[in-house]
This record gives sequence, C-alpha cells and structure tokens, in this order.
Amino acid sequence: MARSFGLLLVAAGFVGLVIDGTRSIVNSVISFTSLGGVMSTFFPGSVNGLEAGIARQSYSWLWDPILLHILQLPASVTGFLVGAFLLWMGQRSLEPIGYLAGR
Repeated sequence: MARSFGLLLVAAGFVGLVIDGTRSIVNSVISFTSLGGVMSTFFPGSVNGLEAGIARQSYSWLWDPILLHILQLPASVTGFLVGAFLLWMGQRSLEPIGYLAGR
C-alpha cells in the first residue's frame, strides 16, 4: 500500500514539476505551485476551514509558525520527497544469500 501510494506521489510530483517548469519558462520567472494552492484548487475552502478549526481549538501557535510555512512549500517537490520516502519505507526486506552455517 505504501509503495503504491509512494509511486503515485512520485509521478504526481514529476508531473507538477513539468507544469511548474513550463509555467516558469513561459513567464520568464521561476514559480512553483504551493501546497496551499493545490489544496484550495482540489478542496475549495479547505485552507480557511483548517485555519478556523485550529484557531477554535486554541492551537494558534501551531498555525502561524508551522502550518503556514508547510502550506507554502512547493507541491511538486514535496510530493516527490514524500513519495520517495513512502517507496523507501514500503520496500521488501532483502533475502539472505546462502545458508546458515551454524546448523
């Protein structure tokens, strides 16, 4: 399961990197789509709902220094790194070569 999800995230990160690269070439300025931008595209109002939920539960210290910076990370690079981590975590263990000599 982790390997499948990791492979999907790596592929999505690559596609996002191609889209961001194309947009950067056309506009002659380096630009990346942020995680917050992707969240608001796929789930409208989710960032505002997340902020309101955190403020309502009095975890405002979590919103400003931590989550705002996470939501500003480039989505393609973050997706690629999380996907690579999931692929690494989901790999099969290596089979031992040979036989045990102590038997």
